[in-house]
Amino acid sequence: MTQIENVSRRKFLQGAFGAGAFVLAVRHARFIPSILAQGAPLDWQSEADRAAFHPNLFVGIQPDGTVYIIAHRSEMGTVIRTSLPLVLADELDADWKRVKIDQGIGDKRYGDQNTDGSQSVRRFFTTMRECGATARLMLLQAAAARWNVPAAECSTELHVVVHKASGRRLAYGDLAADASHLPVPKKEDLQLKKPADWRYIGKGAKSVDLENLCTGKAVFGMDARMEGMVYASIEHPPVFGGKVKTVDDQETLKVAGVRQTVSIDPFKPPAAFQPLGGVAVIADNTWAAFQGRKKLKITWDNGPNETYDSAEYKKELRETSHKPGKVIRSVGDSDKTFPTENVVEADYYVPLLAHTPMEPLVALAEFKDGKVTAWAPTQNPQAVQAIVSSQLGIAKEDVVCHVTFLGGGFGRKSKPDYVAEAAVLSKKLGRPVKVVWKREDDVQFDYYNAVAAMYMKAAVDEKGKPTAWLQRSVFPPISSIFDVTQVYGDPPHLAQGWTDLPYDLPSIRIENGPAQAHVRIGWLRSVANIYHGFAVQCFTDELAHRAHRDPVEYQLDLIGPPRTLDFTGVTYPNYGADYKTYPWETGRLRGVIESVAEKSGWAKKKNGKGHGFGFAAHRSFLTYVATVVEVEISDDGTIRIPRVDTAVDAGIVVNPEALRAQFEGAAVFGTSIVRTGEITAKNGIIQQSNFNDYPVARIHEAPAHTNVYITESSAPPAGVGEPGVPPFVAAFCNAIFAATGKRVRDLPLSSNGNFD
Repeated sequence: MTQIENVSRRKFLQGAFGAGAFVLAVRHARFIPSILAQGAPLDWQSEADRAAFHPNLFVGIQPDGTVYIIAHRSEMGTVIRTSLPLVLADELDADWKRVKIDQGIGDKRYGDQNTDGSQSVRRFFTTMRECGATARLMLLQAAAARWNVPAAECSTELHVVVHKASGRRLAYGDLAADASHLPVPKKEDLQLKKPADWRYIGKGAKSVDLENLCTGKAVFGMDARMEGMVYASIEHPPVFGGKVKTVDDQETLKVAGVRQTVSIDPFKPPAAFQPLGGVAVIADNTWAAFQGRKKLKITWDNGPNETYDSAEYKKELRETSHKPGKVIRSVGDSDKTFPTENVVEADYYVPLLAHTPMEPLVALAEFKDGKVTAWAPTQNPQAVQAIVSSQLGIAKEDVVCHVTFLGGGFGRKSKPDYVAEAAVLSKKLGRPVKVVWKREDDVQFDYYNAVAAMYMKAAVDEKGKPTAWLQRSVFPPISSIFDVTQVYGDPPHLAQGWTDLPYDLPSIRIENGPAQAHVRIGWLRSVANIYHGFAVQCFTDELAHRAHRDPVEYQLDLIGPPRTLDFTGVTYPNYGADYKTYPWETGRLRGVIESVAEKSGWAKKKNGKGHGFGFAAHRSFLTYVATVVEVEISDDGTIRIPRVDTAVDAGIVVNPEALRAQFEGAAVFGTSIVRTGEITAKNGIIQQSNFNDYPVARIHEAPAHTNVYITESSAPPAGVGEPGVPPFVAAFCNAIFAATGKRVRDLPLSSNGNFD
C-alpha cells in the first residue's frame, strides 16, 4: 500500500539536497542553538563564550583553530551576518574558511542590536576592528612568549603567527590556550591594519548563509518548535484603539483542532510596542486556528478612530500644508514677505505605506518559572526583552530572545508587538505558544510609513533660479506611538531630507505642520526620506524644465560650490552620528551627480514620445546617492523600466556586492511605492488586505537592469540598506514626465492614472 505524505516546500528542498540537512545547518551555521530541543537555558552561552580563547564578546578561538565570531545583528537579506564578522576576521588575519558565525541572543552586552536605520556597519565597524586586533595582538604576544622573542619581531599571516627571522610559525589554535592567560590589551596599544593591508574589507564575500537559504536549511521564525506548543491566531480590533465588547465563540470551538479562545487586553495608550488586543484562537495547528477565527462573532467598540477616512484626511493634510507652520530652518531673509512675481507652487502627496515583508509576523514564546524564552524573526531582540518584561511584569534579564532568520523586515520587525502577544498568551495558558499572523493581519495592523502632504513654493529670477524658497511638510509623526499628544514631526524624521535641503540659495524657509495620527506610525525603509525626497527632487525637476535647463546642470547650480552645511541653531540629529565625523558635504553629493551623469550617458539622452529619463539626488543615512531612471510607456499606459543607473558614495564599503544588492533591491522597492503603494482607510478600517489590493512590483514591472557605481572613499562607512529608495522614487516620477509631459505629484500611479 502506498503511503501519501503531505510534504512542505521546505521539506521537499531538504530532501532534494540530502538527508539530515536541517540538523547539519544548525550544527554548522549555529543560527539558533538547540532549535529542536525544549527551549534553551537562560544562562545560554555562545560558542565564542565557551571557546578556549575568548578575549572579548565577539570572538573566540578553539584549540582546533576554529574561530567563532558573534553576529549580534539580525539577518534579513542585508548580508550583515557576513559583513560585520568579515571586518573582525580581517583585523584578526583569520582564514575565512575556518570562521563560523554564531548568532547572538538579545543581550545588552553587545550594545545596540536594533538592525534598523542602516547603521550596523557604521556603528560597529571600529568595534569589530578593535575586537579582531585585540585577539591578533594577544596571539602575537603568546607566540613571542613561547619563542622567547620580542612581540615586535612577530607578525601574522592567514591564521598563523610568524617569526620571520627564524622561520618559525604557530597556528592560532596552538596558541589559543596560551593567549587565554594573557591580560587583554588596552585600546591604545592596538595597531589596526592600514587599508592597503585589508584582506576582506572592500573585497567582501558571499553570504555565509547562501547555501542554507537556497536549499531550505535556513531556520526562520516559523521553523521554531517547542514540545507541547500550541498555535494562536488573533482577531485584532479592526480600528486602531478599539476593544472587544462581546464575543461568541461557540462555532469556533466546534472546529477540529481548536482548543479554546483567549482574550487579550487592549493596550493602554500610548501604543508603543504593546499587543493591540483582541481574541486569540488557540489550536493544534495554524489551519485550525485560522478556520476557527473565521467563525468568531465579535462586536467591537471601535473608539474615536472610527471616524478616520483617508480621503478626507488627505484633504485635511493638504489644507494644513498651505497654512504657516512651525519653522524648522531659516536661511537669509526668509522671514520677509514672500515675493509675489515669478512664483511657482506645487503640492505633493504620499499615502500610508505598509511593509509587507515576504514572511508575515510569527513568534514562539514560553513562560515558565517566571521567565520567558522566545524565538522570533526580530530586528531588535532587546526591544523584545523590554516589551515582554513590561507586559508580564518580570525583569528584562529573565527574557531570552533567540533571533531567527527574517524573511524580510524593512523596519516592521523592529517593533515586537507580535512577540509580546506570544509571551502574554503563554503565561495565560501555561505552555509554549506560537503566534502566527496572516498576510491580511500583516497589511491591516501594520506600523505604517506616514502619509504626508508637502507644499513647495519658489520665486525665480529670469534664469529660473530660486531667489526665495519655501517648503512645508505635514505628516503624523512616528513619535505619536510613544506620546499621543505629539502632532508635529520629530527632529530625527524632519532631518530626513527636509531640514537638510542642500541648496545654496539666498532665502530658504522650511516648515512643518501638525497632523493627528489615526493608525500606528512606524519607520519603513528610508522612512521620511521617501516623501521628502519625492517632493524636493520632483519640484526641483519642475523648476529646471520650467527654466528650459538641463535637470542635472540645474541641480548642480542650486547646490553651489562644495561646502559643509552649517546647522548652527538648527536641530539636526544627523542620523545619530557625530557631525564632525559625518558632516553634510555638498561636494560628495555633487560627486555622485557628476558620476551618474557620466556613467548613464545623461548628456545624450533624448526624451519624449513615451520614452524618457529622470534624475534625482539625495543624501540619507549619511550616504550620497544620485539616480537616473529610464522609462518606456506604451500607448496603453504600460510602463517599463529598461535601465537604472545609480552612483553611491557610502564612505568605506565593507562588502561591495552586498551594497549593489541593496541598491538593486531598493529600485524594486521604490518601483512598488510609485506604482501601487497605498494604504487607505474607511470608518477607521484599513481597506487593503493582501497582495491582490496592495501589490508589490512583479518581475515585468521591476527594473530590467540596475547599474550601481560605487565611489572609492576613505570616509567612515555609512548606511547602504535604505539610501537607494528616495532618489529612485523621485527619478522614476521625473522620467514619467520626461516621457509623457505629465507630472506625478500624488502617489501612487495606480490612484493617479492621469497624473497632472
